[in-house]
Amino acid sequence: QVQLMESGGGSVQPGGSLRLSCTASENTFTSGCLGWFRQAPGKEREPIASIYTVDGSKFQTSLAKGRFTISQDNDKKTVYLQVDSLKPEDTGTYYCAAQSGAQKWSCSLFERFADWGQGTQVTVSS
Repeated sequence: QVQLMESGGGSVQPGGSLRLSCTASENTFTSGCLGWFRQAPGKEREPIASIYTVDGSKFQTSLAKGRFTISQDNDKKTVYLQVDSLKPEDTGTYYCAAQSGAQKWSCSLFERFADWGQGTQVTVSS
């Protein structure tokens, strides 16, 4: 059973930073790809970045380049998303997702992520 739990969201002023966490069950963390997505109010969910948890290979969308950093902590079975220089347009719900049993090449195929956490809300405003 895939289990994902996000945390770390909150309200922050423009220019601030947040580190979002996604803690996975043992099997989910070790078996494939974990990724971060976000959904802004009134918009479709969009991918940000993913990581192949077996060896830490990272995959980024154009959205992620520059301000978003994905990383993992094997001991804690957790994947992080560091978001810097936050802007009001970064407001939304941030989701962690998994592709269990996936190969590395599949981690960049964001449409294949099928198991989702409940999301964590990020609000950027002054």
